Amino acid sequence: MNLETLAIQVTRFHDANASAVTTPIYLSTTYERDAEGNLPHGFLYTRGNNPNRDLLEKSLAALEGGTVGLAFGSGMAAISALFQALKPGDHVITTPFAYYAAQRLLVDVFEPWGLEFSLVDTSNLEEVEKAIRPTTKLFWLETPSNPLLYLTDLQALSRLAHSVGALCAVDNTWATPVLQNPIAFGADVVMHSTTKYFGGHSDVLGGALVLAQDGELAVHLRQIQNLTGGVPSPFDCWLITRGIQTMPLRVKAQSASALPIAQWLETHPAVERVHYPGLTSHPQHEIAKAQMKNGFGGMLSFEVRGGLPGAKKVAGALKVFTQATSLGGVESLIEPRKIYEGPDSPTPDGLLRVSVGLEHLDDLIADLDQALKNA
Repeated sequence: MNLETLAIQVTRFHDANASAVTTPIYLSTTYERDAEGNLPHGFLYTRGNNPNRDLLEKSLAALEGGTVGLAFGSGMAAISALFQALKPGDHVITTPFAYYAAQRLLVDVFEPWGLEFSLVDTSNLEEVEKAIRPTTKLFWLETPSNPLLYLTDLQALSRLAHSVGALCAVDNTWATPVLQNPIAFGADVVMHSTTKYFGGHSDVLGGALVLAQDGELAVHLRQIQNLTGGVPSPFDCWLITRGIQTMPLRVKAQSASALPIAQWLETHPAVERVHYPGLTSHPQHEIAKAQMKNGFGGMLSFEVRGGLPGAKKVAGALKVFTQATSLGGVESLIEPRKIYEGPDSPTPDGLLRVSVGLEHLDDLIADLDQALKNA
């Protein structure tokens, strides 16, 4: 099936009670046993499983071309579960250019717990090779990265990880399965903050892991998911599943607007640099063309003069764009990223991170133009 059809078909719930076209929301926390004490539908207690979560997890796996899907209460809960599946003394290779909160999780929570990690530029294969240790068990990748949109060669890094007996996991939040399927390039695990493009309307918090194969890791992650209890509510699952149905259309439309915005910004005299993999000037544009499809994403960032004060001034002058954290909703968002990440992050002070929404392209460019002129 084409992706637009798949997104509708995999999220269909066949209601045996009322033949409802829209999926019912199962709010029950517990489920009745039959006279013999069995569970006729396989559901026991909502922390363990629930009809809405079951549908969401199967949909996630189908869209990413995986075998097992696991839904969590947030993207950070999903990342935490994967790190918890490792052991004290294990080593993780990741990058300083990935999502800042994932790095803080390693530093503040898992390093004291005994997990070791190295921060390297994962777009540089030689640097990654040098960072490998006998205890390396996981490559934690993000492509395009947040917020500088660096790219990593998924096929090359997956092969390298497997050659040393490590797992390759990819944060695919920005690309979504509409634009990129890491499992097709050899990744073992794909992570999503389903808060973003899956939900698509800035009204639900969620996360997910999709595994290429069923097996020991899947069993372990299911156990962590159940025992730690970081699961989404039935209503949250329902919202995310509904969002999946329009995700291919939204992401393609947002990507179609992001490219001309990036091209326009690249020519603006007030803009020092634009980060977007769809630009021919992007240093990894060829990798983007090789492993992305249907466009290059609705996320971009650009740098203005004057550091953080300059970025704040531009953001404050915008009228159509909303100045807020997060991404992937129908509304266009912008944020001086240094405010969130703090002075120790490698993000340039003058960088503005942009999530392109579904407003008309001309209105978005006009808003950026007036803000850059007035800042």
